[in-house]
Amino acid sequence: MAIRKLKAITPGQRFRTVNDYADLTESKPEKSLTVAKRRSGGRNNSGKMTMRYIGGGAKQRYRIIDFKRDKAAVPATVKSIEYDPNRSAFIALLFYADGEKRYIIAPSGLEVGAVIQSGEGSAPKVGNAMKISEIPLGTIIHNIELHPGQGGVIARSAGAFAQLAARDGKYATIKMPSGELRMILAEGMATIGVVSNSDHAQIVSGKAGRSRWLGRRPRTRGVAMNPVDHPMGGGEGRASGGHPRSRNGIPAKGFKTRSKKKPSNRYIIEKRKK
Repeated sequence: MAIRKLKAITPGQRFRTVNDYADLTESKPEKSLTVAKRRSGGRNNSGKMTMRYIGGGAKQRYRIIDFKRDKAAVPATVKSIEYDPNRSAFIALLFYADGEKRYIIAPSGLEVGAVIQSGEGSAPKVGNAMKISEIPLGTIIHNIELHPGQGGVIARSAGAFAQLAARDGKYATIKMPSGELRMILAEGMATIGVVSNSDHAQIVSGKAGRSRWLGRRPRTRGVAMNPVDHPMGGGEGRASGGHPRSRNGIPAKGFKTRSKKKPSNRYIIEKRKK
């Protein structure tokens, strides 16, 4: 996937970069796998604004993604690679041999016409899903289940991947995208390969309007507020605001927010790199 730099024919296009979407093969989604998606504008059920800086944006439909990959031993043909406005990764439409259609997160290198499957006996090739206990050590994986049957929750965004480092009994050790070494149950499912659209991080919006298209309203800086509104507010003139922190006083840089009593701490072998 390549990044395209636009000509500076307007100020908003001077620094803007866009995805060239060369890997996409279909522009419209499979209608049977989409549902309506309502926007809240940051309001709760009584109309009160509970989240700031949310509102507007282009209308979207939600694509139903198969994160569980629980259709075992049934081969599926990749019909198309599509854009999904709800996530940074691309998605792939599968046509199963029994007639069912499903969307999955598309791994990098998966092409239209490829035949993939999930479950016991699957080959460890890109797009196939199987239990972590059956995947060869050192394999790059994504869409990883923390609890068997839950559906993949780890390494689902564009360009993300983890590596299967070791296995011991009912646990496997994986190296997370953050660099953390962590034990997870080997009975969980994972998909082979790296998530598609790895160039997503290189995209530059170029103008404020693109944030509005994505449903993000202008965000007020803490230092521009009054002391009653933010810990960094107030002061004479353009004061710097002191130590950077959130609106409720939590320091923004270097402060550890993870609980020391969190039950899953015992599964972490090595913490993520600073």
